[in-house]
Amino acid sequence: MERSPNESWDGMLPGPPSRSNGGAADLSPSGLLAYATGSSVAVVDSRSMQLVSVVPLPPPSSSSSSTTSSSSTSLSPFVTSVRWSPQSLRRDILSHDPSSSTSHLLLAAGDRQGRIILMDLRMKSSVVFLDFEPTKLGIQDLCWIQTRHDSWILAALSGPSYLSLYNIATGRCFFRYDSSPEYFSCIRQDPYDSRHLCALGLKGFLLSVVIHGEMEKDVSLKELKVRTDSSELQKLEAAVASGGAFNSTSPALAVFPTFIVRFAFSPHWRHILFVTFPRELVVFDLQYKTELTIVPLSRSCGKLLDVVPDPNLELLYCAHLDGRLSTWRRKEEEQGYSMCGMEELVPAIATSIPSPCLLAVALIQSDCTFQNVAKLNSQLSLDPVDDDFDTPLDFDDEPSLISKTHLISITDDGKIWNWLLTAEGPNETENNAESSSDVDEKRVVPDLDRNSSVVIFSDEPKVRGFKASNNKNSFTALSLNPTLCLEEMIFKISLVGQLHLLSATVTILAVPSPSLTAILARGGNRPAVAVPLVALGTQTGIVDVIDVCSNAVAVSFSVHTTTVRGLRWLGNSKLVSFSYSQGTEKSGAYTNNLAVTCLRSGTNRPFRVLQKPERAPIRALRSSSSGRYLLILFRDAPVEVWAMTKIPIMLRSLALPFTVLEWTLPTVPRPTPSAPTRQWSLTRDRAATPTVDVSSPKEASTPDSKDSTQESSQDEFSESFAFALVNGALGVFEVQGRRIRDFRPKWPSSSFVSTEGLITAMAYRLPHVVMGDRSGNIRWWDVTTGQSSSFGTHRDGIRRIKFSPIVPGDRNRGRIAVLFYDNTFSVFDLDSPDPLANSLLQPQFPGTLVLEMDWLPVRTDKNDPMVLCIAGADSSFRLIEVDINEIRPGLGLLPRSMKERFRPMPLCSPILLPTPHALALRMILQLGVKPSWLKACNTTSNYQTPEMASSTGDLRGYMIDSPPVGDSAATEMLLKVLDPYRKEDCILDDERARLYASIVGKGSTARFAFAAAIFGDTAEALFWLKLRYALNYLLNKLAIKSSSQRPSASTSSSSKNRELDDASLLSRITSKGKSASFTRKKDPSCDGQLALMAFGQAELWGSASERIPWHDRLNSDEDIQNRIHELVSVGNLEMAVSILLSTHPESTYFYPNALRAVALSAAVSRSLLELAVKVVAANMVRTDRSLSGTHLLCAVGKYQEACSQLQDAGQWTDAATLAARHLTGSDYSRVLHRWAGHVLHAEHNIWRALILYVAAGSLQDALMALRDAQQPDTAAMFMLACHEIYADFIASLDFMEEANTTKGKLFVLPGLDPNNDEVIAVGEYYGQYQRKLIHLCMDSQPFSD
Repeated sequence: MERSPNESWDGMLPGPPSRSNGGAADLSPSGLLAYATGSSVAVVDSRSMQLVSVVPLPPPSSSSSSTTSSSSTSLSPFVTSVRWSPQSLRRDILSHDPSSSTSHLLLAAGDRQGRIILMDLRMKSSVVFLDFEPTKLGIQDLCWIQTRHDSWILAALSGPSYLSLYNIATGRCFFRYDSSPEYFSCIRQDPYDSRHLCALGLKGFLLSVVIHGEMEKDVSLKELKVRTDSSELQKLEAAVASGGAFNSTSPALAVFPTFIVRFAFSPHWRHILFVTFPRELVVFDLQYKTELTIVPLSRSCGKLLDVVPDPNLELLYCAHLDGRLSTWRRKEEEQGYSMCGMEELVPAIATSIPSPCLLAVALIQSDCTFQNVAKLNSQLSLDPVDDDFDTPLDFDDEPSLISKTHLISITDDGKIWNWLLTAEGPNETENNAESSSDVDEKRVVPDLDRNSSVVIFSDEPKVRGFKASNNKNSFTALSLNPTLCLEEMIFKISLVGQLHLLSATVTILAVPSPSLTAILARGGNRPAVAVPLVALGTQTGIVDVIDVCSNAVAVSFSVHTTTVRGLRWLGNSKLVSFSYSQGTEKSGAYTNNLAVTCLRSGTNRPFRVLQKPERAPIRALRSSSSGRYLLILFRDAPVEVWAMTKIPIMLRSLALPFTVLEWTLPTVPRPTPSAPTRQWSLTRDRAATPTVDVSSPKEASTPDSKDSTQESSQDEFSESFAFALVNGALGVFEVQGRRIRDFRPKWPSSSFVSTEGLITAMAYRLPHVVMGDRSGNIRWWDVTTGQSSSFGTHRDGIRRIKFSPIVPGDRNRGRIAVLFYDNTFSVFDLDSPDPLANSLLQPQFPGTLVLEMDWLPVRTDKNDPMVLCIAGADSSFRLIEVDINEIRPGLGLLPRSMKERFRPMPLCSPILLPTPHALALRMILQLGVKPSWLKACNTTSNYQTPEMASSTGDLRGYMIDSPPVGDSAATEMLLKVLDPYRKEDCILDDERARLYASIVGKGSTARFAFAAAIFGDTAEALFWLKLRYALNYLLNKLAIKSSSQRPSASTSSSSKNRELDDASLLSRITSKGKSASFTRKKDPSCDGQLALMAFGQAELWGSASERIPWHDRLNSDEDIQNRIHELVSVGNLEMAVSILLSTHPESTYFYPNALRAVALSAAVSRSLLELAVKVVAANMVRTDRSLSGTHLLCAVGKYQEACSQLQDAGQWTDAATLAARHLTGSDYSRVLHRWAGHVLHAEHNIWRALILYVAAGSLQDALMALRDAQQPDTAAMFMLACHEIYADFIASLDFMEEANTTKGKLFVLPGLDPNNDEVIAVGEYYGQYQRKLIHLCMDSQPFSD
């Protein structure tokens, strides 16, 4: 892939997250993990476990004006909350330009100062700053809420007790709620209603909010209470109050960092919440406003950190503060959960002491979506098989894999862990031992990796003369065998991936700068090249080695047990580091620890090991460019000179009051490797030099026989170092072999000696020595000519000075980077007439302080950019490209060499592509491309074909078929646009490519669902998976209607058949005409995410029936009313009458209950009763007793009116449940149609509404909804899928008597006639969409990471 010539070296590695970040993390449906680390937000691809980007938050702008020093920098506060925007890939390219608007990769972040920032990951910058109060209320949590199909608002918990709602378009807060004295803890959106959210407090206060618009009057609130034991929190409050550390603006995560309360909505059941307090797990019912189950933790379990429900199985994963994960499964026939497993998320092997802390966990939702795509379309095996290993043997005793998903955990040592969670059934041998005819139903498991018998669910009416489709692609293909209950499943967890970033706070930075005399590891005196590695020392004693080409931690060494205080390279393959520990205060002695680390072997060798502590600690290390010599600087003690041979030898001890010491840097490479012994020639005109006392070496080390050989090979080379003394005197020493002598440079004038301040920093590269003092003055001196100069920076004292690396052809050799004591830096050009005027101050680096800094010595050409390595105070590592424009007459832009970024594996994340290219890939996957095109470069794939050797020729041959809609030439253009990504093998990874290869020929809905899941559109993927089922449901109803109009041979027989059809509407279960009981056992592996798209009568009725036993123990008056309502909805009138008659006479509900009991138990003949009941029901509606009136209407069989009343009262699910039990045909369709309108216009869930429209037979309304949403591609794909499903249905009809007549009547799909103007307009609109997309793709450059 061609890379942009303007690609820069700017990059960043984040430091480790901490408790101050509040465990802020969010995983997008497309698999991008965003988490807070310090004052930045890191984004990681959860599939390949690679760092994608790091976006630092800008500093507050208001504080800059209040500072007295212009050089001071505002620090960015800790990020405490992150949340991905739920906006999907925008497809309305005909009405807006993707390049001029924010992308779909929008991320909201909140910090400790109350700022809320919207960041565009594509731009890697801030887009919008939302208004925040000057009181700086820290952000606790964030949540996105949808108010219209194209409008979103952001809900934020700030300070201890505030809930604020922000308009994203204007950035203004339009609503605020104060819950004091309650502490808010977290906020979540309802997956069943995008307008609904809940906010939970530490003491169990629960606020339910429904947002209808973007004004204060559009917000409705409901205050609830979750019972819990808050005695521990009261003790913590008392401790905080007595300690005086309470801050009224601090959120709960800052005041009580270890008292964490979280909750999650159930993905399987509406109105159900899972709440975790530190020692309790609570199941709460929003509809009944009460707790269904309270499970206390045992003493052996650590405090709860978070709860994550499994989208497919009724399981809960609870993270604990002690780093463990507990698995909870639901009990049969109740909303109770029991713990069935406990695993470690922080392995004890190879971890530091104390162990790292678990901060956050997140479940990869896309795994469950792809699992549904695989299971319902191809029966693809989900067993985790490593592609690198051949598995020719099949073991029959392997357990059956029911479900798998990935869990991401984040720890405070900079590691991100990828865990595979699996649910397994019994061994296959138990299932294969018996035949299918006499198998025990309780032992059979719906295995995902074998082809089971295909059946039709009982929602579809049986039609005489028709047979259901036996296509494996159909969503209605379910296992013939009953399902395995959760109690029989085995749950396992295994570590499958890890991302290792910076492990702790960075204390020191070192870059390799080997000279021409550096010796390679294999021996000889050939020059060693500068490797693109940077070493970082941390507070925990770990040394991390960074590969700057891949912007990743290459290797990590645990060298010391305390803080690494000094770190230097020895050549390009070894590191030397030191740490020290202080003894007792009485002794005042120090134990100094030095070690040499070999990067190739991974060994750590300590040296200079003394038996007793010393009186002075080590202050710094200075290694020569060749790596042969090392200077050890002590505090108020002599400097030791060591020869770093295989066994290091101390050469001398220099008893001088040094302030700074620096070795000379490598000079410009010479064309011939055979250089003289001395790399420079200088006159020995000696001026006045300070008296030097060179003492003999101590006998701390004993020379070895091998050292003499190595010494003789080093005698021909010499290296020098410059120094400054306390009195301001300067000098240069030369080291040759074991001899140290005065270099005798050309001294500057005596006035050069500093009297204003002590020299604190120095840089030395022949022939120049540059010095900085504590007054901010910079001086430089030519040791060969004696010339010198100086200037003042008007800044604080100088801590570091670093020469920029030079290469042959460089005209400028005087650029230096200067780090000041105020942790800011500047770049100066000493060759310019006025270095201060031409300086570059803090280039594009706001928001943090600089602890350490050095140049990256990897330039090989004079046109290569100069790169600074920076260790920030926020524990981050950054690369900053410095560009000082040289204005020369007659010269234009110079050519620039391009940098390559290497990754261990391709980053296959299509969501990161530019919007036009992402839409192009989506269209190609939808229309169907041959799998060989996806993996042309992968020779290990089992579907690889040799036809993709070249991308020339007509690329339309790589499509599985000619596109039935749009222009066929458009696909060829889009394939050419995507070819650079194909060559880089970064479109789909192997697992996704295998899945696509298995379903690409299974029908259009399978491809559409796959394409939606790839880009994180989970709801759309579920819509495509459910579409075939919904359309078959509609076509079966139309077939019943058509067949019932045909004359039959016997009137009595026809009447019987019609009665049988009506009776078997909810009981028929197989395509062979076999009837079964209506009550079915729930499939824990199938009723997961797809429950969100339920529309069938059996699904709705079965779900409502399963909820009834949960509330048997609730006896309050309001609870009894809700229970009666549920019983009437499912048709269990006997139980409803029994509960009504048991009402106490003193109850206020006695008379209404008695009236309903009489009405429900009335006789069948009730013509007079109907009139009376209608009047009573109308009066009850006027007195706000609509539910009671509904029950009376049900008693006399007026179910249509009852459903209308329930929908008017906002009880949409209950109305659908009642209709599913009692209504059929057009009556049921009217209920679904009105429900679809509510879901579309009020709840803004277009995909759920489309399924309801299809089931109701209103295909034109579904098409209109897609058109209004400006999704021309989806509208065209919808028509294509409907026609394909319709054709399959017609082809599956039984060719019995009069079958041809029925086929003739059903030949045209109702509402999607090809001659219809709306249908024609959709095709034309899709053509315009394709042409606009091609133009946008041609104008966009390929994305290069």
